[in-house]
Amino acid sequence: MTPTRDHISDRLADVGYIADRELATALWLMDTLKRPLLIEGQAGVGKTEVGKALAAVHKAELIRLQCYEGLDQNAALYEWNYQRQLLAIKAREGDDADAIEEHIFSEKYLLERPLLAAIRRADPPVLLIDEVDRADEEFEAFLLELLSDFQVSIPEFGTVKATSIPRVVLTSNATRELSDALRRRCLYHYLDFPDVDREARIVATRLPAIDVALALQIARMVAAIRREDLRKVPGIAETLDWAATLAGLDVRDLRDAPEAVHETLICLLKTHEDRTRVSREVTDRLLGKVA
Repeated sequence: MTPTRDHISDRLADVGYIADRELATALWLMDTLKRPLLIEGQAGVGKTEVGKALAAVHKAELIRLQCYEGLDQNAALYEWNYQRQLLAIKAREGDDADAIEEHIFSEKYLLERPLLAAIRRADPPVLLIDEVDRADEEFEAFLLELLSDFQVSIPEFGTVKATSIPRVVLTSNATRELSDALRRRCLYHYLDFPDVDREARIVATRLPAIDVALALQIARMVAAIRREDLRKVPGIAETLDWAATLAGLDVRDLRDAPEAVHETLICLLKTHEDRTRVSREVTDRLLGKVA
């Protein structure tokens, strides 16, 4: 059953994802309109986790296509099992050529890749096309048929229409501009870093044993660090790592453990430049703002 807009946030929270109302609305519209959802935002804001949480909410299979430079149709849609085809050709030497061709280009020798798998499932899965901006424009154009009609074309088979319509989530870090054609086929949501209260809820949800006051301090400290001039801004996953580390060190109040706070910032700061920039003096200054 399709969750209502008012219930989707609660259902996401039940599986550990704390969403704001705008994201909940986008997910509700995706189900209502049967349209793909493009989620754009900086690395680390939780875009990929949306797809995972959506699969958990609907108790659906998650099929993930991780995009990268040079990704082509074969890796994303289907491949033929060439080794088995060659063995079959050899075993059928002397048979009619048309019969051999029909045999080796049958279902038996087809290797499903994520896109084909997603439209051939009896129960609708969640198809996560992750970091679509890393693939090239040619691959982006290839996606258009799937995103608009939920079908794909295979030369040997013809057009394969979706058995059930998957819930499609595309993510982009905005490393390049996506085409208007792709954007027109999708609903759109920009996902930003959570505000302090929502990030504190995320920490408390993922680490239920942590003190709520400490979770709020951590969220405030991370928000302050993100405002510094950093090469790589820490994401939510880094916040959770840091929170788990501080809880493991039995820190109850960040202001009472400045040395531990500074030393464990390696959980948040992932480049030498950023680690150098956030000196002990900077850490102490930021801690002074954590109430």
